[in-house]
Amino acid sequence: MVSVLGRLDPWEYLQIGGDGLLLALVQRVGGAAELAERWVEMLRERDREGDAELADQIEARLGRAPSPMLRPLTIDLEQLADVLEGDPTSPGGRIDLGTGEVWPIFDDFLMDQAADEDDGEDREWLEVPCLGSRASYRDMQDFISTLDDPGRRDRLEIAIEGRGAFRRFKDRLWDDERARWHGFSEERRRGRARAWLADAGYAASPRRAP
Repeated sequence: MVSVLGRLDPWEYLQIGGDGLLLALVQRVGGAAELAERWVEMLRERDREGDAELADQIEARLGRAPSPMLRPLTIDLEQLADVLEGDPTSPGGRIDLGTGEVWPIFDDFLMDQAADEDDGEDREWLEVPCLGSRASYRDMQDFISTLDDPGRRDRLEIAIEGRGAFRRFKDRLWDDERARWHGFSEERRRGRARAWLADAGYAASPRRAP
């Protein structure tokens, strides 16, 4: 994993790669500490939403700074982002602070199942609001601005006008852009989710790989 990160252009993958580095540091993978120092510098320089929080976590793991005054929580940031950036008219969701699982409120069956597995113990929950899709819409605009081909930019700028913008945008992406868009979007969503969680008093810890 460390060798793969070293070969990537890291600037657009600092959030995604940073979670992998945190795991590598815990497992004392060779070369992880040196790469983590570089990652912290780039996070501080880029300074997007969630970057400062991740840099603080990595520095604490390196022993270069005190641990953030946040409660650690092992969580899937993509699942959290799905709830945070959902329809603002929906009731949102909850995080099970014991397990880190993210539960959409509308998923009554899953919520009941979680309660059944509780064995009578009180669960501690963190409420998650739906903040809407404005940030995700800006991600599309920013992605379009990175394209070199004026024709492609024009085609996608038209696609995101009006209702149904997200569906039309994805439908009109060229095949060679789809993977890049997925990473571009995930990187930013992950950073926003990490920042929201930190504001709520928790530090996002990545789930261990199998």
